[in-house]
Amino acid sequence: MSAQIWVLGGTGRSGRTIAAHLAQRGLTAVLVGRDARRLHAAAEQTGSETLSAPSLAAAALQIRRQRPGVVINTVGPFTTTAPEIVDACRAVGSHYLDLANDVAALSAAFAMHDAASQAGHTLVTGAGFGVTATESVVVKLCEGRPAPLRVRVDMVPSMAMEDGTAGEALIGTLLGSLEGRQITDGRLAPARILGEAVRLTLPDGSQVTTASMPLGELLAAHRASGARHVVSASSEAPSSPVIRAVMPAVSALMRWGRLRSFTTRRLARVRVRAKERPREHSWGHAVVTWADGETREGWLRLGDAQEYTGAVPAEIARRLLAGAGRPGAYTPAALFGPALAESCGAAYLLPEPGRQRHASDSDPTR
Repeated sequence: MSAQIWVLGGTGRSGRTIAAHLAQRGLTAVLVGRDARRLHAAAEQTGSETLSAPSLAAAALQIRRQRPGVVINTVGPFTTTAPEIVDACRAVGSHYLDLANDVAALSAAFAMHDAASQAGHTLVTGAGFGVTATESVVVKLCEGRPAPLRVRVDMVPSMAMEDGTAGEALIGTLLGSLEGRQITDGRLAPARILGEAVRLTLPDGSQVTTASMPLGELLAAHRASGARHVVSASSEAPSSPVIRAVMPAVSALMRWGRLRSFTTRRLARVRVRAKERPREHSWGHAVVTWADGETREGWLRLGDAQEYTGAVPAEIARRLLAGAGRPGAYTPAALFGPALAESCGAAYLLPEPGRQRHASDSDPTR
C-alpha cells in the first residue's frame, strides 16, 4: 500500500478544497476524475497529481492495482458510489472516507464495520461539516456521563457559493432526507419532515430557524450518545408553509427508484449563482437531556462550512496515513474524538460548570 491520497471527484468544489487543505498539511493529493483537461487545471492550483478514470468501475480497478494509502470519495450519491469503492479499498487494505450525509448512506457504511475490521482497514463516513460539527458537540457534552434520554442537534451552515452546478452529491443528500426520520425509543422511526421547528439564538446574537431533516447527523448523534430519542435539524430546511404542505407528497414520489435517480441527475445540473456567505460563522449545536432533568447545551463555531468540509477529510487522511486509525467503520468524532474538530479550526462554546439547564427550562428537544 502506497502513501498516496486519492480524491475521487477531484475537479468538483469539495475535491479541490480537500486538495488545498492537504497541500497546507504538506501532503499531495492525486485528483481522480473523468475529464483529463479539467483534472490538470484543478491540479495546477494545489500542486496535485492526476489520474484519469472514465468511470467509477475504472477508478475501483485502479485502486486495486495501485493500492493508494487513503481514498477520499466526494462523488455522490454515496449509496450508489460507496459500495464499489469500499470493496476495492477493502481488498487491498486502503483506508476509505467520504462526505456522505444522509441516513441511508451512513447506515450502509455502518453495516460494513465487521468486514472492515476483518480486513484491517478504516472506513470513515460523514467526513464533512454537518456530521462532524454536530457529532463533536454531542461527544463533548456527553463525556464522562451516562447515556442521555434525549438529544437534538442543529446544523447551521454558512458558506459562499460559486458559479456552477449543484452536483449529484448535494442533490442526493437532499433527496435522501425527504423521508422524515427520528430516533424514538432507540430505533429509527418515521417522523414528520420539517417538523420540530425552533427559533435559535446563536452565540453571536443573530437568530435562525431550524427544522427537522433526517440527515446523517441523526445517526451520528445517536451512536455518539446512546440516547433513546434523537432529532436532527437544519437551518437549511425549507420554512415556507406551502413547501411544508407539499413535502409529504414529494417524499412519497422519491421512494420510486427510477424517479429518484432521474430527479437527482436533472437537479444536479441546475446552475447555482455565486454569492457571499450569509453570516460570519457556521455552527454545530446540540442540546442533551438526561433522565434526571439535567440539560446541557453546546455549540461548535467555525468559518465557511465548505472550507471545513475540506479541512476535515484532509486532517483525517493525514492521521490515517500516520497510522492513527483503527479497523472498522466510524464517523469522524467517533474515531478521533471531539479534539478533531478543533484541529480543523473550530472552537467549542460550552456551558460553564454549575450552569446547566433543567428540563423545566426552554428545551427544544421536548
